[in-house]
Amino acid sequence: MPELPEVETLRQALASAICGKTFAHAEVRYPPLIRQPTAMEFVKWLPGQQVEEVARRGKYLLLHLTSLTLIIHLRMEGKLWLGWTDRVQEKHVHAVFTFSDGSLLLYQDVRKFGTMDLVPRGRLDLVPGLYSLGPEPLDPHFTPAVLAEQLYKHARSMIKPALLNQQVVAGLGNIYTDEALFLAKIHPERRVETLRPSHIRALHGAIRDVLERGLEAGGASVRSYRHSNGEEGAFQRQLYVYARQGLPCKRCQRPIRRIVVAGRGTHLCPHCQRQRKKV
Repeated sequence: MPELPEVETLRQALASAICGKTFAHAEVRYPPLIRQPTAMEFVKWLPGQQVEEVARRGKYLLLHLTSLTLIIHLRMEGKLWLGWTDRVQEKHVHAVFTFSDGSLLLYQDVRKFGTMDLVPRGRLDLVPGLYSLGPEPLDPHFTPAVLAEQLYKHARSMIKPALLNQQVVAGLGNIYTDEALFLAKIHPERRVETLRPSHIRALHGAIRDVLERGLEAGGASVRSYRHSNGEEGAFQRQLYVYARQGLPCKRCQRPIRRIVVAGRGTHLCPHCQRQRKKV
């Protein structure tokens, strides 16, 4: 699933390519993609709407239009292609947007988990999951104190699922959570309530570090993620633990392990991220 750096990279590309353009036509080939309004209303309302701003909240893309906002969540495998006329008839292209200058924006999704919502400007509260998102981890106001306050609302939870909870911190997923926990030397199964202020400070710095480096590298193309022009991100070359099971830890040379935490595949170094002993 694209996480904050991947979605932000896409946001930047869309902002430079489609801001100021006007939708001329919309084709929806897989109606369940549209959560609201109906697919018929969706293709009727979009034409004539100009793209005024492309924003992001967590893993959501927000296209602020003349009087509407188009909200896109890519989920597991969703992709947006800019100007790929040769992809229009490809399998799994579920939406085709044509602008008044003839340029195209395509939505392709093998898994069909992605969603789109089209709501009036200023009514983001109508979008399930969006209004309840936690703080943005790259926001200047996201401090160790804010992270601690958010985490301690889930004091009995293990730290890995707490960080994946989008109401705690917006935009984190498996990749960047595993990487941040490794850098902070925190075992993913450790209970939030056992973390000391020093752990929170280390985790806060690690979260900011991995997200900033991920964004600078254009995201991580571990599986199928690609930029809107088809190019790969480069952050996968910097990964310490994610998808490196069996390979030597870059710190201690011991093998990276893969375990399951709260139903999610999780990568760690058992030596660098030692589990807290029970008392």
